Amino acid sequence: MTSSSVSTTPELEALAEAVSRRRNFAIISHPDAGKTTLTEKLLLYGGAIQQAGAVKAKGEQRKVTSDWMELEKQRGISITSTVLQFDYSGSTVNLLDTPGHQDFSEDTYRTLAAADNAVMLEDAAKGLEPQTRKLFEVCRMRRIPIFTFINKMDRPGREPLELLDEIEQDLGLACWPVNWPIGSGDRFRGVIDRRTKEVILFQRAERGRASEEKVLSVDEARGSVEEELLEAALEELELLEAAGNELDLELVHAGELSPVFFGSAMTNFGVRPFLDAFLELAQKPTPRSSSAGEIEPVRPGFSGFVFKLQANMDPRHRDRVAFVRVCSGKFEKDMTVQHARTGKTIRLSRPQKLFGQDRAVVEDAYPGDVIGLNNPGMFSIGDTLYLGAKVEYEGIPCFSPEIFAWLRNPNPSAFKSFRKGVNELREEGAVQILYDTDQSKRDPILAAVGQLQLEVVQYRLESEYGVQTRLEPLGFSVARWVVGGWSELEKVGRIFNCKTVRDAWDRPVLLFKNDWNLNQLAEDHPDLELSAVAPVVSGVEPIAL
Repeated sequence: MTSSSVSTTPELEALAEAVSRRRNFAIISHPDAGKTTLTEKLLLYGGAIQQAGAVKAKGEQRKVTSDWMELEKQRGISITSTVLQFDYSGSTVNLLDTPGHQDFSEDTYRTLAAADNAVMLEDAAKGLEPQTRKLFEVCRMRRIPIFTFINKMDRPGREPLELLDEIEQDLGLACWPVNWPIGSGDRFRGVIDRRTKEVILFQRAERGRASEEKVLSVDEARGSVEEELLEAALEELELLEAAGNELDLELVHAGELSPVFFGSAMTNFGVRPFLDAFLELAQKPTPRSSSAGEIEPVRPGFSGFVFKLQANMDPRHRDRVAFVRVCSGKFEKDMTVQHARTGKTIRLSRPQKLFGQDRAVVEDAYPGDVIGLNNPGMFSIGDTLYLGAKVEYEGIPCFSPEIFAWLRNPNPSAFKSFRKGVNELREEGAVQILYDTDQSKRDPILAAVGQLQLEVVQYRLESEYGVQTRLEPLGFSVARWVVGGWSELEKVGRIFNCKTVRDAWDRPVLLFKNDWNLNQLAEDHPDLELSAVAPVVSGVEPIAL
């Protein structure tokens, strides 16, 4: 859409202005890199909360805004995504908080489908870690701009130049430090802003509150910080100017150049400078691929897609919420939209603005925003909602699971609650559900990326649905979908050394004990095409337990 067509009506001008103020991002990291702490401090600087909570597994602590599930509070980890919106410096920021634990990488993958930018959080002592690398590849596949925040600079860590070199060499991602640290560990004094040449010194604040900052020129800073620390930082900056990359916003937005920041989320060092620079450098809401081609955010008609479902965020009301990323147009409360998969017309009467577990009725929303819709079983992950000409956004594929177990219900009188819980947890993507081809075997097979997913399902079935369950592990570690479905599988005849099961859409899935068995099948039946990614389903209702 051209700029002249955007300005043809006051409504489109208002839409374009609202889009220009939006910034949307997800934080990706390895567990224990400080992701939830950084999230809290961003909310603190955004004025969304008055005091940040520290994430601890035990002991007395303030409630962490982004961790609302009881199991998260018990273990001190994030195991489900949340959405946190706040206003800062004239912009509306949508922060998509993702699970740090690798067993929940599928939830993070879905959340990244709704993100326009990603913040890669690194521990200054550990550098790149396995989970960070895996999630980086998802960002690269989606060409999401990546901002790097190197955390825990107030603790002993590796040299900053060494950390940059690791990112460039291991990920093939060029770096441009936006600021540079003065000292590290217990001698970390602040940062030098590379663009303004200002020195930002930090005064330690009371735990959980915004730190005080002193902004000085380099000359002024000479009397406020140790000379050798300042000179070392300036020398390294000179080296970067001579031999480093140049800042190019096109490369940043293409996911090829990462702006890098240094700081400490726990002590608030560097958080505000990061937030200020991020709003300036980050990508605004972008066009989305769909069945009708690229859909611009300033397209007049509303459209959006469901990227996450969550049951029982409010246990008192047994609710089910669909998280919808607004992609184009203006969303308004009580509007009537089309559901692309079912063809039904739906009135969206109680849309919610989400802030962790807290909700408030939202009157309107714009591209880049995320709204919550009450979901009485009508939405699935990947569904598109739209007004006007039909549009359907690309679906969100599933990860290939690696752990499988029968889920047994030892109490037949609780079958209704068991069935309801399993179906609702499958809908929200907490775990994949498979079924035996022998339909007399009614117990579902849980299929997960990591063991903790299975434990969470059991915990939630008991705490939210009142059902105790038992897991019986299955000795398989590889799953493959049969491309072409049952008809292709029938051509092959009997297959050895694997188990054939059905997924929730009645498609054949082969389970193998190991890669060797999988490779053996490929050699014996080269014409049988298998996929590690579950095909995206449209227009078909899943099987209920």
